[in-house]
Amino acid sequence: MNLEKIHNVYFLGIGGIGMSALARYFVAEGKAVAGYDLTPSPVTNELEKLGIDIHFSEDVSKIPASFMDRDLTLVVRTPAVPEKHAEYLYLLEKGFTIRKRSVVLGMLFNQNRGLAVAGTHGKTSVSSMLATIMHSSEKGCTAFLGGILKNVNSNFILDKGSPWVVTEADEYDRSFLRLTPEMALVTWVDADHLDIYASKEDIDKAFSEFIHQTKEGGTVILKKGIPLKLTGTDRNLYTYALEDRQADFHARNVVAEKGRYVFDLVTPGGEIPDIRLRVIGITNVENAVAAASLAWAAGIDPDTIRRALSAFEGVKRRFDIQFTSGDRLYIDDYAHHPRELDAVIGSLRQLFPERRITGVFQPHLFSRTKDFATEFAASLSALDELVLMEIYPAREAPVEGVNSCLILDQVSLAAKEICSREELVERLKNMNPEILLTAGAGDIDRFVEPLKKMMESL
Repeated sequence: MNLEKIHNVYFLGIGGIGMSALARYFVAEGKAVAGYDLTPSPVTNELEKLGIDIHFSEDVSKIPASFMDRDLTLVVRTPAVPEKHAEYLYLLEKGFTIRKRSVVLGMLFNQNRGLAVAGTHGKTSVSSMLATIMHSSEKGCTAFLGGILKNVNSNFILDKGSPWVVTEADEYDRSFLRLTPEMALVTWVDADHLDIYASKEDIDKAFSEFIHQTKEGGTVILKKGIPLKLTGTDRNLYTYALEDRQADFHARNVVAEKGRYVFDLVTPGGEIPDIRLRVIGITNVENAVAAASLAWAAGIDPDTIRRALSAFEGVKRRFDIQFTSGDRLYIDDYAHHPRELDAVIGSLRQLFPERRITGVFQPHLFSRTKDFATEFAASLSALDELVLMEIYPAREAPVEGVNSCLILDQVSLAAKEICSREELVERLKNMNPEILLTAGAGDIDRFVEPLKKMMESL
C-alpha cells in the first residue's frame, strides 16, 4: 500500500487515543480525514476543531460521499470496533483497503529512525518524556503518544524533516510486533491482557520477540531485573533502574522538595546533575531515568536532557493533579492494573504519610477483573477509604459471576463500598476527602470536572 496515493483516511474508532494520533498525522500530511466513534469526548472535540468530520451513530450513510472511492481511501480500524459493526461490514464488502491501527503505525514508524517504548506499565509517561526531550533538541521528532502531553496539549508531535519517530509499543493484540525500532526500551513485563495471551510465559515470549526485532546495530534498554535476555551481539544492550548502582542508567542523590524530586542522573557517559522534575511521585523519577537513557542513546546532549525533563509538565490522567488547596488534593490516574495502583497509591503514601487517602476505582474489563481480583483487592487495601464503581466493559460482553463485588469482598478495609455513577459525587462529598484519587482506564475521567467542583466546595 502506497500512502502517497491515498487521498482520504477513514477511521473506525477515531476517538481512541492511538487512533486520534494517527488522525492528526494524516491531517498534517494534507489528507482528508473522517471517522466514526461511539460517543463524543474531549479527544473527538479537538479532532473536530481540525476540520475532521466525525459521527457517533453506526450509520453507513454518514460516511462522506467523497470517501467512497476505494482506490483513494484507506480505512483504519481499532480492535475496539467489533467485527459485526455495520460500517466495517459495509466497507469490507465494498472492497476497501482496511488496516488495523498497529499496521498503519508500523508503516509510518519502520521507514524512519524509530524509538519505541514498550512495557505493561509506564510506557505513556516514558514515551511522553522522551518525546519532550527529542522535540526540545535539534533532532526533533514525530511522536505518537498514548496520552495527552500537557506541554503541547496533544498526543501527537510533528517536527517536519526529522527522521526520528517516538511511539508507544503496545503489547495488546501483539500490536508491538508490527514495529522494527532502531532503539527500544522495556519498562515492565507483568501478566496482563490474559484475554490475548495464554500465560505470563506467553507474554514474556512476545516481549522477547519484540526486542529482537530491533534493527541490526540498534539499541535495547531494559529495566533492570526484567526477565528478558537479548541474544546475539549485533545490538547494544543497557539497563536502567531507579537507584540501583548496578544499572547503566540510574538516579542518585534523590531529594524530595514539596513532593517534587531533584536528582542526578548517572549514564555510561558521565553524570547529568541537578535534574528538577515538575511532576510529583517517585515513579516519575524512574520514568525520567528511562526516557533520558533512550534520549542519551539517540545522541541528545546532557543539557538538553536536563532542561527538557525539568520543563516536562506531565500527561493527562498520569498522576494528574486536578485540584490542590490547603490540606486537600485531588489526583486522577489511568491506573488499571494492580502494579499501577501500587505505584500511585505508594507515591501518595510516601508524599503524604499522615493524610487520609480516599480512592475511587473503576475496574476495566471483566476478564482483567476476574484474572486479578485478589491482586486488585490487595492493592486497594493500602487506601484508607475505597469507593468501587461497577466494571467498565469496554470491548467485552458481561461474564457471569464477575462484578466489582469480586474485588470488594477481598479488600481488608472497613471503609469500603460500591457506589453507582449517579450517586458518586454526592457520596464523596459526604465523605469529605482530604486526598482524593480516581483511577481506571474506562470512562471514570468523565467525573473529573464534577469532582473538581466538589473538592472546591468543601
